[in-house]
Amino acid sequence: MIIHTVKRGDNIYSIAKRYGVSMEQIISDNRLDNPDQIMIGQAIVVSSNTTRKSGTIDVNGFAFPSISSNTLNNTLPHLTYLSFFSHQVSADGSLSTLADASARQRARQQRVAPWFVITNLREGGGFDSDIAHAVLASEQVQNTLIENVVNNLAQEYTGLVIDFEYIHPQDRESFNNFLRRITDRLHSLGYTVATALAPKTSGSQRGLLYEAHDYPVHGSVVDHVILMTYEWGYTYGPPQAVAPLNLVEGVVRYATSVMPSRKIMIGIPNYGYDWTLPFVQGSAARSLSNTAAIKLGVEQKVEIHYSTTAQAPFFHYYDGNGRQHEVWFEDARSIQAKLALVNKYKLGGVSYWTINSFFPQNWVVLEGMYTVRKVL
Repeated sequence: MIIHTVKRGDNIYSIAKRYGVSMEQIISDNRLDNPDQIMIGQAIVVSSNTTRKSGTIDVNGFAFPSISSNTLNNTLPHLTYLSFFSHQVSADGSLSTLADASARQRARQQRVAPWFVITNLREGGGFDSDIAHAVLASEQVQNTLIENVVNNLAQEYTGLVIDFEYIHPQDRESFNNFLRRITDRLHSLGYTVATALAPKTSGSQRGLLYEAHDYPVHGSVVDHVILMTYEWGYTYGPPQAVAPLNLVEGVVRYATSVMPSRKIMIGIPNYGYDWTLPFVQGSAARSLSNTAAIKLGVEQKVEIHYSTTAQAPFFHYYDGNGRQHEVWFEDARSIQAKLALVNKYKLGGVSYWTINSFFPQNWVVLEGMYTVRKVL
């Protein structure tokens, strides 16, 4: 697998001729809507049968129920696990429902294991520290929640993902003990357990997002740990890469120092942001898919730049009102750089947030570097 960065004068014919492949293959691998319109700086994937893979990894994809059938069907061959987001936990241990039965069936047909996801999201959105506290402070509520989880897992799920965020720091040990209780119960029934963790670089990192996430305990108790290594560039923050490689690697370096590396799955964002400049605190960036970012760049006839520090592409353009914009997203190069961390640190795999938009280059790069494990 080769990644070609478009230079002035390049076209699909010249790229295909240079690497001895067909134009049709390049157009297909990159899902080019208009092969005559490519940008300087754009990353083009060129398939190669001579690429040596670096082993077998686990691949999880988070999805919302709104995912299209076409996107789901195109993505399932590349997944080990499918995690539908999410079943919301209430303060009494009850769970919200999710219409994912059809998707679970299709996942199993593709030998993809469905995972059941629980969160402390409140109705209407936003992680709720007090909901988490209500669960963690009461053994009775925990018992109710565990029984509800067990009953739901019996509906052809193979495991559980616990995504509790913004937990009060004083609930750290209660969270650790809850993990031990629910993991023991689910292991006895043959289920796996994963947790999603904030991107920490040290055990003493301060902040509501970080303090109650005890990396060493999670690494010793659960089967998989998903590191949420994204959102450095976020909706209300200043323009920057969503997942700068140097910062992602800092999290991985700490995680591998305190937990088994094979349990770790690094989070990979499947989206970018479009900021209006100059950035004003409190203003919101527009989220967009990686393919939409490329389409926008083509429409605006811009050149794509690439940060070697963040290992991420970006570009600027002016809108119809004369306002300048800055767009950061993911391309084949940035995906390859993140995936290389799996082999470098001997990790278990990766987890995508989310798979609701189909990013063809990502899967070509992934399959060129690793074999995706199937557990069914």
